[in-house]
Amino acid sequence: MLCLLNFGKEVLTVAVPKSKVSKARRNKRRSNVWKISAPALMKCPKCGEFKTPHRVCGSCGYYNGREVVKKDA
Repeated sequence: MLCLLNFGKEVLTVAVPKSKVSKARRNKRRSNVWKISAPALMKCPKCGEFKTPHRVCGSCGYYNGREVVKKDA
């Protein structure tokens, strides 16, 4: 349904929703914006395990070429 607005000689048509959008439908539509992206992974240069960038490697304990956390091998 279109709503006609009369402003003097000018007539504007405005889009009007046909029916109410339920909260569930509205939230389903909005949910695509908040999808979680997969974290970036890189190989540790010391042991080759995958780790997140700018973090200590969980398997060998190295960060930026030096041992930060003692790990028993």
